[in-house]
Amino acid sequence: MIEELAVVVKIENHQVWVESGANSACGGCLQKASCTTNAIGSVLKKKSVPVDSDIQLKTGDEVMVAIDENLLLRASLLLYLVPLIALFAGAGMADWLLANGMYADLWIAGSAVLSFLVSLWIINKMQSLLILGYARPVVVRKV
Repeated sequence: MIEELAVVVKIENHQVWVESGANSACGGCLQKASCTTNAIGSVLKKKSVPVDSDIQLKTGDEVMVAIDENLLLRASLLLYLVPLIALFAGAGMADWLLANGMYADLWIAGSAVLSFLVSLWIINKMQSLLILGYARPVVVRKV
């Protein structure tokens, strides 16, 4: 299990909504001026995420949230490998169909980009079934 410190921001219908706590690695680092992680983290808003909890909590509690490593591995493969395979498959199919046609290189590039974007759209629509349907993050303990 991979664990992360979080803060409870909302509780509704037996679900706890949490936001990630401050990153401990960035808290004491002296390279904040040149660190892209710090720059990106300060620009992006924190996002609340629903997690399952059997522990009695209230808003403002600090909790340890855990997620299964296998879920993270499946999500990584899905989000990185599938679009890459779709990109090359789209280019390969267009190259096979349009071997010596006019503007073949343009059609091959367009087919690669189109298949890449379609794979991202499909992943976006199917993510609840493919990733989050199997396991969800859970609150392990109150800190």
